[in-house]
Amino acid sequence: MALIFHSKIKRDDWWREVLGKVLPGMEVRFYPEIGNPDDIEYALCFAMPHGVLSQFKNLKGIFSLGAGVDHFFADPDFPKHLPFARVVDDELTARMSEYVLQHVLNHHRYQADFDLQQKDHVWKERFPPAARNRKVGILGLGALGQGAAERLKYLEFDVAGWSRSPKEIEGVTCYHGADQLDEFLARTEILVCLLPLTEETTGIINKDLLAKLPEGAAVINPGRGPHVVPEDLMTAIDSGHISSATLDVFIQEPLPENDPLWDHPKIRITPHVASVAAPERVAALTAENIKRIENGEDPLNKVDPERGY
Repeated sequence: MALIFHSKIKRDDWWREVLGKVLPGMEVRFYPEIGNPDDIEYALCFAMPHGVLSQFKNLKGIFSLGAGVDHFFADPDFPKHLPFARVVDDELTARMSEYVLQHVLNHHRYQADFDLQQKDHVWKERFPPAARNRKVGILGLGALGQGAAERLKYLEFDVAGWSRSPKEIEGVTCYHGADQLDEFLARTEILVCLLPLTEETTGIINKDLLAKLPEGAAVINPGRGPHVVPEDLMTAIDSGHISSATLDVFIQEPLPENDPLWDHPKIRITPHVASVAAPERVAALTAENIKRIENGEDPLNKVDPERGY
């Protein structure tokens, strides 16, 4: 029995040690060192090159290294019939919540304006409203969205969330479905996008959506890069309708050196660091899910291929 591993970040020795502790009887192979493909029964990976997973005729289960799974479904040969799971972990959620809280506070307290003032040696006071009078809206109320909402509620922000299907979260005004999206946007002064990436959500932060936010609203995207249409966002900021933005994820990563997003004075960029799953926790979850599949059970955090998450 063997497991194939692939990650964009090359730390094979580290992962070999971590996985060896929880899967002592499992041979771990690091792509592209496949060996005999018939030995491969499980895959733990992120952004595996297209067509690779379909080569393993004895594959029993596939596990994402993170919460996102859109890169799997971009593979036209992805074996959707197999048990497939993603990472849902309280530490990953906590890290994302920290990121969201940090940048909501930056926008809430006009830090982008103060950074520009410092650059130009300008002293000009501007005072934010109390947190309870600042309306924050979260697109996506999965584990990450709910975690962020809880942190924001703790500081007494006026938090709302939107999801495809109905949700009930204490202290959070919940909207759902296409019919309620405009109402959600109209009350949102700081928009946080934590949606999964699907056909429906690709390009969702575009000129039409941005126009429905109140004048002076801010945008934070630590979700997936293709959620944002960059040209539309920059146009909305340049027009003054959107005040500023924070982006952690991009259509192309690393962000090309000549991309205009780098130099926009009202866009803050971070290099896809909002959250990461700790290897020890991913390894433990992988071991548990292999055990479950071997026992004929569904893996934890199973992905629905039809929904895309």
